[in-house]
Amino acid sequence: MNQRELFLRYQAQTSPFPLALEIERAEGIYLYGKGEKRWMDLISGIAVSGLGHGHPAIVKAVQEQASRHLHTMVYGELIQSPQLALAEKLISLLPETLNNVFFVNSGSEAVEGAMKLAKRATGRRELVAFAKAYHGSTQGALSIGGSEEFKSAFRPLLPDVRQLDYGQLDQLQQISCRTAAVVAEVVQAEAGVVLPPPGYLSALRKRCSDVGALLIFDESQTGCGRSGRFLGLEHSGVIPDILVLAKALGGGLPLGAFIASRELMQELTHQPVLGHISTFGGHPLSCAAALAALEVLQVEGLMSHVPGAEAQFHRLLLHPAIRELRSFGLLMALELESSTLNQALIAHALERGVLSDWFLYADHCLRIAPPLIIGQDQIEQACEILLEALEASCKAERGLL
Repeated sequence: MNQRELFLRYQAQTSPFPLALEIERAEGIYLYGKGEKRWMDLISGIAVSGLGHGHPAIVKAVQEQASRHLHTMVYGELIQSPQLALAEKLISLLPETLNNVFFVNSGSEAVEGAMKLAKRATGRRELVAFAKAYHGSTQGALSIGGSEEFKSAFRPLLPDVRQLDYGQLDQLQQISCRTAAVVAEVVQAEAGVVLPPPGYLSALRKRCSDVGALLIFDESQTGCGRSGRFLGLEHSGVIPDILVLAKALGGGLPLGAFIASRELMQELTHQPVLGHISTFGGHPLSCAAALAALEVLQVEGLMSHVPGAEAQFHRLLLHPAIRELRSFGLLMALELESSTLNQALIAHALERGVLSDWFLYADHCLRIAPPLIIGQDQIEQACEILLEALEASCKAERGLL
């Protein structure tokens, strides 16, 4: 059997139509297949490869750590320098009140830990989240997700979950003294890059403080420089009680974290002891890669490059079929008139060597979220290909091809 046949036979599939690209290697912003076929990665492995693929500093850090030790003991039991160095570095980049880190394996796990911490600290049960929000696929994270289509087949899920419409100030009054926590994205990613109206996050923060509910920001997609600042929350100045990071945090390796004050995090140490544990959370290789990634992000000044790159995409992506280009740094949604047109665009772009994607709750929008290292010439080439693919898709839809 060839690779594709093995893939379809032995690996569990997530959809009936996987891309099934055979990837031999990856470097910079490119994925390479057989015969040096290559695709420009415009989605960063869904917000993971923020520094591109195979950055030398990350590769070196992983190799050096692998020569020292891999897994030693369940997270939190032994003193391990990769975890300590990463925690110290990470906290130096965060608001003062976010000074204690619990490392896990993924964003879903970080959300689960954050929800448990909120319930334990407040003694309350209700969780408030938002329509069209995505926080992961585990049952707890799915419970607060914003799409019944993705949830209905797996009910019953967590009870006492209230869903609000993102950006609607009048609905914030539904957050009450029963609410343990509100879980929100600073920008709704899978809804198609939906930004909150001015003052909304501040009003959300005030309402949580007024009723004693904890505020959890999930920055799995917007964190680690994606917006042009290390955290998306820096654009509003609103500080949560608990912060979730994942995806790009690991520099290409699996890593997530939920972060709070030391006082708050202490709630997981008693009643019961081991209130939250993780076997592989904070794996030494992942922590070494993450530390290298954070240092590269700072030393190479990549965040300062984001606004100019964002503006270049806006200047170049002009076409009658484009309804809107919404962006939060280099997290962008190209809105088209239909999901059919978007899928055709994705297919035509892939044939021309550009890998893109759609959004879970906005399948009529093209996802553009390239590695932060993308250069001006590469942006120009990517936009040219996307416009050619869009024109071909429009012609095919009109029956002209």
